[in-house]
Amino acid sequence: MNCPVCKDAALVMSERQGIEIDYCPKCRGVWLDRGELDKIIERSTQEAPASASQSAHVPPAGPWGHDPHGHGRDHHRDSYRRKSIWQDLFD
Repeated sequence: MNCPVCKDAALVMSERQGIEIDYCPKCRGVWLDRGELDKIIERSTQEAPASASQSAHVPPAGPWGHDPHGHGRDHHRDSYRRKSIWQDLFD
């Protein structure tokens, strides 16, 4: 099947966590078949409570965006950020 946007590029199928994802290597557009978005949403809601308990252990940020240890918040931002379901699919 060709990309609906590019018209001349063939879509590439990839399977991630049991979900088939079609993407265009040219414009990097992503297309899902019927029911696949529902599977992604269902899995994300199942994983959300576990992620919420992990974020409870992160110390609160101090004034001016710095953590209590004096390190810049941007430096450690990725480790504090909750993992997205999209990161799992596209790694």
